[in-house]
Amino acid sequence: MSQLTDALQRSGTAIADGLTHVRTQCDEDGKLAGPKLDEFQQVISDLAVSTAELQCAENYLEYAEGKGEIEKVLSEAFAAEALHNIRTRLGRCPEDYGLTFDQVNTLNAVNLQALLGSANLEKIGRLIVDSKGDLGDRGLDEEKLLMADTFRQFAEDVVMPRAEEIHRQDQIIPDAILDGVRELGCFGLSVPQRYGGLLPDDQEDSLGMIVVTEELSRGSLGGAGSLITRPEIMARALIEGGTEEQKESWLPRIAQGDPLCAIAITEPDFGSDVASMKLKATQTDEGWVLNGAKAWSTFAGKSGVLLTLARTDPDPSLGHRGLSLFMVEKPAFDGEEFEVSQEGGGKLSGKAIPTLGYRGMHSFNLFFDDFFVPASHMIGEGQGLGKGFYFTMRGFMGGRIQTAARACGLMQAAFEAGLNYALDRKVFGKPVADYQLTLVKFAKMAMYLGASRQFTYKVGRMMDEGGGQMEASLVKLLACKLSEWTAREAMQIHGGMGYAEETAASRYWLDARVLSIFEGTEETLALKVVGRSLVEAHSPEPEPVGLE
Repeated sequence: MSQLTDALQRSGTAIADGLTHVRTQCDEDGKLAGPKLDEFQQVISDLAVSTAELQCAENYLEYAEGKGEIEKVLSEAFAAEALHNIRTRLGRCPEDYGLTFDQVNTLNAVNLQALLGSANLEKIGRLIVDSKGDLGDRGLDEEKLLMADTFRQFAEDVVMPRAEEIHRQDQIIPDAILDGVRELGCFGLSVPQRYGGLLPDDQEDSLGMIVVTEELSRGSLGGAGSLITRPEIMARALIEGGTEEQKESWLPRIAQGDPLCAIAITEPDFGSDVASMKLKATQTDEGWVLNGAKAWSTFAGKSGVLLTLARTDPDPSLGHRGLSLFMVEKPAFDGEEFEVSQEGGGKLSGKAIPTLGYRGMHSFNLFFDDFFVPASHMIGEGQGLGKGFYFTMRGFMGGRIQTAARACGLMQAAFEAGLNYALDRKVFGKPVADYQLTLVKFAKMAMYLGASRQFTYKVGRMMDEGGGQMEASLVKLLACKLSEWTAREAMQIHGGMGYAEETAASRYWLDARVLSIFEGTEETLALKVVGRSLVEAHSPEPEPVGLE
């Protein structure tokens, strides 16, 4: 393991050198020139993904120390694959990263063949099959394990029996699931106890949120796994910028799940580019009038309040500084279209967008036509004017770590489905699970799941200690990519039945595809969030000043 750790450190040095190279190329008078960064998009993306793999591998090795055989072999195999991926990226064209071939060759100092060879992966796969998918110690204390067990049971008893019907008939989430989530207190996980929630008043509990989200997502991504993301975003925005009166009025109701919440941020022409949003808010004597469109507002029909970002200053040059955040109340609708008319003539209409997967919550296109919102419904009221972008970003940080947790839950479900099918299905006289190629698939699925889960837990703990903002984007970037591969392989193991709607494997694959798109597309995270932060942090060392 020490050789792997040393090799990861060398890879980290090479990545840092690449980031410093980009910083040097994009430096203008000591400042980072944003437009120049676009000339290095592929390089920055490679370095961002490599950083995610590096940190994930380091964490997985650290987690596995002192644990059992399965944790050890999975962490070592994942670290070996991360090293292989990093040196492959950097070695394609070293000069793009400011490196030489000699520098890249130093990354080959550790022999990875024994760990990545078919014999070792087959051995790991056999361990996984013989243990019925047990990945070892989950790395949680008793309290979090109890939470996991509680919500795992709820997912199996209430969510899973309804998951296929929700997906195949494109149903709205049924009350049986919503009421159960309410009773378990899920909507109050991000609301402090002093406002009627479950979050301790003196500390964060991102890890608890992660565990709950993971188990609900194992039951169904669209039917349960995303239910608590939107109330968390709204709760955190209120905690960050709301007046005390707003907190006392809204947070207890959010904790009770009444009203349900939706987020209206994305617009038809602007997705991840939040600072360019155009929905117009015009001030009146008693509040604001909203005009314009929003897109991909998930659960907007069923929700009773839309957290809506609008431009309160028409000057486009202000960018994100001209945006404010509103709580727009509306009646709840079960259908795929709705219209709300106000006495003064204002209207809000919505129509669901047909999607391949992620069904159950329905994502809506919205249109605001002179829709009035009282002044009391701007977060922060007068003090919140122009600060909506910052309040939104505070909520999105939690949304990204939750999305990583959703990816882990979906990976777990796909992994279990593939394993169970392979054990039962016989081909050419023996179970599919006994073939080498299948065993190698299970080895990779297990190490991707284990590494992603432990990285997500680590970042959750970092967030509970006040950090982890960039790491939340890193783990979201990596876990979502790995969940898509895992779901694809689970579907492949099913053969023709994997393509049939009657098997859950097809739903897992369709649902996994959305994870790299929402809560920040992987390109935006790699380039504008993670990549830019990494480049900014690697300023070149100043030249030493000598004596004349």
